[in-house]
Amino acid sequence: MQKNAKSSLKDVIVVGFAMFAIFFGAGNLIFPPYLGMVSGQEWFKGFLCFMIADAGLAIMTVLAMIRYDGTVWSMLKRLHKPAAAVLATVAMLCVGPLLCIPRTCATTFEMGVLPLFPECSPWLFGALFFGAVFILTVRPSAVIDIIGKFLTPALLLTLAVLFVKGIIHPIGEISTAASTVNVAQEGLLAGYQTMDVFGALAITLVVVNTVKEKGYNEEKLRFSVISKSSVVAVLGLFFVYCALSFLGATSSELELGAVNQAGLVVTITELLLQRFGVVLLAVIVLFACLTTAIGLTSSSAEFFSRLTKNKISYPVMVGIVCAVGMVISTVGISAMIEFASPMLNIIYPIILTQIILSFFNEKIANDNVYRGAAIGAFIVCTLDVIAGFGVELPFLQYMPLDSVKLSWILTATLGGAIGALIPMRGAKCSLAAQEA
Repeated sequence: MQKNAKSSLKDVIVVGFAMFAIFFGAGNLIFPPYLGMVSGQEWFKGFLCFMIADAGLAIMTVLAMIRYDGTVWSMLKRLHKPAAAVLATVAMLCVGPLLCIPRTCATTFEMGVLPLFPECSPWLFGALFFGAVFILTVRPSAVIDIIGKFLTPALLLTLAVLFVKGIIHPIGEISTAASTVNVAQEGLLAGYQTMDVFGALAITLVVVNTVKEKGYNEEKLRFSVISKSSVVAVLGLFFVYCALSFLGATSSELELGAVNQAGLVVTITELLLQRFGVVLLAVIVLFACLTTAIGLTSSSAEFFSRLTKNKISYPVMVGIVCAVGMVISTVGISAMIEFASPMLNIIYPIILTQIILSFFNEKIANDNVYRGAAIGAFIVCTLDVIAGFGVELPFLQYMPLDSVKLSWILTATLGGAIGALIPMRGAKCSLAAQEA
């Protein structure tokens, strides 16, 4: 089917809106206001750095994965095959039923439901939340359209009410001095810690399949549509993060005590809109978490269904993911993060090394570069996790960027360089060399 310019623009907007909504979960709602509060008058600098490390890395991941038809294992194919399979599976478990999906439900419950209905059972809300997710996800071809056409406009509309009020009648003056020492570093770290690269890993497969079903059968056309949709998503994130950072900056001179990130969002909303603000925040959190949960559930079900070679169908897998997510969501956000953080802190940098190297696939003939970079990142990240459990490893503090937990960059670079010096086993050339 030949797509005309009008239908192409509509598809770009719908897909772009869906990508925006899936990336913009409740975690993304709470980081920018807190960053604005600690940045004061330098809030825009902090926001830009956050934008680069969050949306920048996420979109870079989408663009990298388009080249591999959206599948995680295809992007990791330059690693040893069993290692790639394990890494892809662990990543999808974390971004799916073990952490990110149940966290959307738990966040909605703790930030949106409990302030209004303190006696509500987490099991009851979990059943209602995941019941809605199942109904809206069970048809894979409709997922992107449901999010892009209906849920994203509703999310943007509710956010707009908060933003307009906060801009016209700010809750306070913006402090002339930042309470954090290095605003740029704070912004970059906050963006890195959202780990939205995992979200990009998950949703790209769904986006690619949706674009195919819309009639874009040529790889060049798909890349064009998804690239333009990514621009739409980035613009949406830019304006929303900017507004949230500004709202946080207007609270920088208020005496709020030891408020945490989630508490700051609640406080700002209440100060701007009183009791109505609590209701509005509940709606914002619900839409933000629901859109993310739908996107991640669809992509997780697609991944694990393919992993079983479709022996477990997509609809059945959606049901399994929802059921597991509902059970885990009842333990609460803190328990989930405590359980999953060690795994995330190890595999996230490894995934990032492979994404960055994938842009140079045609130039790198030796697969050992990919393996060496992954091993380098794995070693230092594992040591960091061990140190986090109380084991004394004093040498770690002398490594560059250890203070911001990015010392893996050095070891991954060294590992990749060492890998380049190790010839590949036998006479077999790498896939990149064969394709060149």
